[in-house]
Amino acid sequence: MGVIIPAILPESRDDLEGKLALLEGLVDTVQIDLVDGIFAKPATWPYTNKAERFEQRLMEGEALPYLGSFKFEIDLMVSNPEAVTGLWIAAGAQRVVIHAESTRFLDQIINDLEIKYGHAKGFAPGLLSLGLSIGNDSDLALIEPYVEKADFVQFMGIARIGRQGEPFDARVIEKIRTFRKKYPNVVIQIDGAVSLETAAKLLTAGVDRLVIGSALWKGHSVKEELFKFEALLHEYGVYS
Repeated sequence: MGVIIPAILPESRDDLEGKLALLEGLVDTVQIDLVDGIFAKPATWPYTNKAERFEQRLMEGEALPYLGSFKFEIDLMVSNPEAVTGLWIAAGAQRVVIHAESTRFLDQIINDLEIKYGHAKGFAPGLLSLGLSIGNDSDLALIEPYVEKADFVQFMGIARIGRQGEPFDARVIEKIRTFRKKYPNVVIQIDGAVSLETAAKLLTAGVDRLVIGSALWKGHSVKEELFKFEALLHEYGVYS
C-alpha cells in the first residue's frame, strides 16, 4: 500500500491523534501537513497556538503520536524549514518534504542532512528520505540542481497550497509529464486535489505515489475510500 499516502492537515494535536487512530492498521505511511501561516495559510497545528511552544517540546524530546504504528512524512509548508527540519526528524519523521520556494538555503539544508544522516542516494536506508516539492508557478529549473540528491519529488495538484479541498490545478499534468520524460527513474508523488477522478490522469502522466487528503476524510468511511483507490492502482498496474 506504499503508493497511497493519507495526508492529515491537523487542526490540533487531538485532531491529529483522532485521524491517526482511524488509519492505524490500514496504511504504513502518513503525511502530516505543517503550515506556519507565513509561507502558506491558514496555519495548522502546532503553529495555530503559539502558547503550546511545540518546537521547544520537540527540543526536549517529545515524539509524534503513534510513532510505532506509522512511517511519518512531514510536509514542511513553513518559511524557515532550515530551522525546524532537524526537530521534526528528532520527533520521529522518516521522510521530510521541503518546498523549494520556501527557502533560499535549499543547498545548505541538503548538505546539512547529508552530513548528519549520511547520503548514498537515500540517506541511511530506512532512516530518512528527502523529498523536494515544487509548485505549479515555479520552473523545474528551481529543483533540477538537487534532483540527484533527493529521494523523490512532490508535485502539487493545487494552486494554493496548505488547504485541503482546493480545486485541481490541471497545469500539473504537463509539468509531471515533462519531468518524467527527463527523469524517468525519479520517484514522483502528487499532493493536492487527488481524487478518484483526477488520480487516473495523474497515474497516466507518470505519478508513483498518491498523497490523499480530503478525498479520504470527506468520504463515508476512510477504509472504504482507501479500498477504492487501491482498486484504481491495481487497474493502472502501479500497486505495490
